[in-house]
Amino acid sequence: FKMSEVAARRLIETNIFQKAEVVFVCPDSPQRPIREAVIRMEKTLIMATPKLRKGFIIIKPRSVPKGLEWKASTIRGAFKYGKLVNIPEVPIDLKVTGSVAVTLDGARLGKGGGFSDLEYAILRELGLIDDSTPVVTTVHDVQIVDYIPMTKHDVPIDYIFTPTRSIRTNVKYEKPKGIYLDELDKTKIEEIPILRNIISYKLRNRKNYNSAY
Repeated sequence: FKMSEVAARRLIETNIFQKAEVVFVCPDSPQRPIREAVIRMEKTLIMATPKLRKGFIIIKPRSVPKGLEWKASTIRGAFKYGKLVNIPEVPIDLKVTGSVAVTLDGARLGKGGGFSDLEYAILRELGLIDDSTPVVTTVHDVQIVDYIPMTKHDVPIDYIFTPTRSIRTNVKYEKPKGIYLDELDKTKIEEIPILRNIISYKLRNRKNYNSAY
């Protein structure tokens, strides 16, 4: 979106960003400047691979040669300079997501694929994120709307950064506690290996729990 770098800079200058050591950033182009800042400031960057089909990418501090931070912050560059992992295995201090629209009470509308919410659910199941982990987004001012319907798997936004404003939302929604099996599409499960593994584990545990009572 227009002036996305200005919105990114608003986030980068905040205490929540400055203090974060491990930052999860979506692979969308408006958030590329944020990924670059994470690399330049020698923080740990975690990204999801497109549609989560190859898991996650982790770029550790000082793993990118000086002068190549911009390149490493692109999707192609992240594959080159980062490491593919099924599980990031490090607690996340801040999650940055892209949005099509948001509201001042924390509701968010994504592109429709549900991958941002699924990323959160997986990270929650793995114990790498919790209710206290800030979830933030950068958008243009015109992307702030009055109402967006939310379901139990939708992840609300704690902070919104636009080219002109920094907003702490008045969140009235609970964050998802993990993966909700009843709301998952079967095709999506088959296409994402880490999701299959987590669900298989959950189902085994559920079966063991039920058989014990």
